[in-house]
Amino acid sequence: MSPAPTATPATAVTPNVASTRQYIGAWAVLSVLQYFAAEAAVAMAWAGPRPYDLRTGYISDLGALHCGIYSGRDVCSPLNWLMNASFVVQGLGLLVGAVLLTSGLLRVAARPGTRVDWRRREPWLAASAVRLLTGAAGAGTVVVGLVPEDTGSPWHYAGAITYFISGGLALLVLGVLWLRKTGMAWFLLVCGGVSLAATATGGLTRMGVPEPGTLERLMGYPVTVGMAAAGLVIAQRVHRHRMQRRAEAAAAKATAV
Repeated sequence: MSPAPTATPATAVTPNVASTRQYIGAWAVLSVLQYFAAEAAVAMAWAGPRPYDLRTGYISDLGALHCGIYSGRDVCSPLNWLMNASFVVQGLGLLVGAVLLTSGLLRVAARPGTRVDWRRREPWLAASAVRLLTGAAGAGTVVVGLVPEDTGSPWHYAGAITYFISGGLALLVLGVLWLRKTGMAWFLLVCGGVSLAATATGGLTRMGVPEPGTLERLMGYPVTVGMAAAGLVIAQRVHRHRMQRRAEAAAAKATAV
């Protein structure tokens, strides 16, 4: 009597692009753009002896709790609570995205119907690394908002550095992972490269440059914009696939009737 045939395990899977989980995760990442509106509003409300200058003023000065001299700079930000709240919201958006966006979805750049071989470990590891790095960047930003610069705690600077480095690395890895899947991959690579190069420059010079505000924004802005761009790609593709499924279900229901 011959033994019963054994089922051959599937070597490829098709990530569920249309799930609500992926949709929420994509919009959570895209929500980081609120940071720019908050920064503009807080900068306009600046009450220092001179107007706030984006080229020379540090981003964290906008979240300083008290008016006065800090590290040789005269800071006074009446809307510090808004800036710090924006940091926290930005960080939470990245954390939610890191949790909800699956490695399978990131691997295929949210292209519906794309099958991936689970035996190829490198892409899975890269997608998992993107999630871990994005989560670390989000946690760092939350710390920046909860521990303003003038509290005297080193956690503020640790959080900022974590955001710059982890965010830049996440964009580089994601850009490589998305090559040949979307033209946005090159934009992510540029954003990650600019952020990491600026961060290295800031570390080597200890921010001793004529325009430290510009340098710090070259560290942070590309991460925020790059993450939002990635969220936009995912949100658009997930939304399109969800609408397609709804249309197919409605057509099938009409045919049945």
